[in-house]
Amino acid sequence: MNIHIESIQPTDILQVIPLIRKINHKTPLDLLESRMKEMIELPHYECIGMYLDGKLIGISGLWYSTRHYIGKTVEPDHVVIDENYRNQGLGKKFFDWIHDYTQSKGCEAIELNTYVENRKSHKFYYNEGYEIFGFHMLKVMREDKKFY
Repeated sequence: MNIHIESIQPTDILQVIPLIRKINHKTPLDLLESRMKEMIELPHYECIGMYLDGKLIGISGLWYSTRHYIGKTVEPDHVVIDENYRNQGLGKKFFDWIHDYTQSKGCEAIELNTYVENRKSHKFYYNEGYEIFGFHMLKVMREDKKFY
């Protein structure tokens, strides 16, 4: 297996849309594309791609911040490995790379969110040494009050 992991360039950000649609089918496509274009231009955001023989098979956004309780952190977000490539150790390889990469950038901790119903991800993160320290809560302020 020829695996390569690297930062996705801003000009190529829309190539992640098919993988994001696997975990987010509620957001209208034009809105999703607009949001991705905006996110990739932010100074505290980076999108990472995992490629197998040149084909994009995994993605993770990385949000950087400094927290008073832990210092410089990174939050992997919208993590997806194409279902055709799961259960082959690629998630572990991806997170090992993210750990080493972000630690080399000075990050002291990794924080992440995972959907309550995604039990397979919970097991994966527990096995990777993650612990639950709280709950992620959300209040939609748009008039329609919908999550998309």
